[in-house]
Amino acid sequence: MEHYQLVTTTDSEQAAGDLAEAIVEARLGACVHVMPITSVYRWDGKVTKDAEWRLVVKTTSDRLDELMAFVKQRHSYDVPQLVATKLAQGSADYLDWITTQTRP
Repeated sequence: MEHYQLVTTTDSEQAAGDLAEAIVEARLGACVHVMPITSVYRWDGKVTKDAEWRLVVKTTSDRLDELMAFVKQRHSYDVPQLVATKLAQGSADYLDWITTQTRP
């Protein structure tokens, strides 16, 4: 079993909290870290700076595609950030916990 972290951002603390809770309740992620950030990016031809909320979701390889579809469907952005990174290593106990928490 492989393990991943999926990163996305939202435009408000409420949206981030609601999405994080929905992900965990659907057992698509074992845990979601939510943190405030500032993003600087180009959109519609201009550089923009906004406050956002970053979500980091811990999940398994067999739940990743469904998680990405779940987030995309519920996201308010036209082009939400959906970046998954494979975990190269982690404590066996923690990785086992992720696996058990993402079982339907």
